Amino acid sequence: MAAASEEAIKQFSALMELLEEPLKTTFQHVHQGYPRGTLVRFLKAREWNVPKAHKMLMDSLNWRIQNGIDSVLAKPIVPSDLYRAIRDTLLVGLTGYSKQGQPVYAFGVGLSTLDKASVHYYVQSHIQMNEYRDRVVLPKASKMFGKQINTCLKVMDMTGLKLSALNQIKMLSTITAIDDLNYPEKTETYFIVNAPYVFSACWKVVKPLLQERTKRKIKVLYGSGRDELLKVMDYETLPNFCKREGSGSSNDSSDGVDCYSYDHPFHQELYNYIKQQALDQDFVGPIKQGSMHVDVPTPDLEEAKIVETIKSELHNFSGANGLSHSFNRIKIEGP
Repeated sequence: MAAASEEAIKQFSALMELLEEPLKTTFQHVHQGYPRGTLVRFLKAREWNVPKAHKMLMDSLNWRIQNGIDSVLAKPIVPSDLYRAIRDTLLVGLTGYSKQGQPVYAFGVGLSTLDKASVHYYVQSHIQMNEYRDRVVLPKASKMFGKQINTCLKVMDMTGLKLSALNQIKMLSTITAIDDLNYPEKTETYFIVNAPYVFSACWKVVKPLLQERTKRKIKVLYGSGRDELLKVMDYETLPNFCKREGSGSSNDSSDGVDCYSYDHPFHQELYNYIKQQALDQDFVGPIKQGSMHVDVPTPDLEEAKIVETIKSELHNFSGANGLSHSFNRIKIEGP
């Protein structure tokens, strides 16, 4: 297998040597000085099939060019109150690093409402988080730990998860498609913690959205998952919602600032970085308001089929648990 893998990398590399501008520059933004690692990620995403991996990467590079992704970190979401509202409703933060050096991200899945801005702003913020991870956070981790670090860990807190969260399935599908097709193999493991009973229903309908390789990385842990997580990270890096049972989705750092908050150092550094990038690019006049409109890659499953799956599973779950009345209040967004 090792020989076959090396041959695949060699073939893929030869194809990428043929790139011309602007694809060549965009590829440099993607690999950040480590082209081999990027080729391996896309090969893994397509089961080491060189033609399929090449098509996937070329599609991704063209997507980046068509949507201005290379300059997304120079497009701050303004005013700052709008960015604060996004941070309050799309709960994500950096808590530290694993024992192997991977950045550890906390996600408050159950308490994220995604209801204070348009879908375009949430997508823009998500892409900015991805790009900042790849251009700033991972290189910093590599320097800190003295080795190349290409992946992160994600701890997904399901505290507060309700069936109504599936109202956001369209946005979830959008973000999933963007990550699967343009940022493959960037997350080593997804840890699911504090999962309520309703998670079983939600998991059944979210699971079809995910690529097979992503499903294999997901670990559903008992309760807060503290004991399992301490095998891969120190106590100081644990999200607070994992430090004790029933702690909820708050994740205050030692200085009392929630890691999800706009006021947390990580988010302040990210937002200030984006504003500085905008200034460095010599934008004329004040920074313009308005979201990016990103073309979303088509996921492997058509959205109509996804919506029908959700409706079916919710009907089954609500009927079995006497929740028909509450189910009728849930609106599933379609195409």
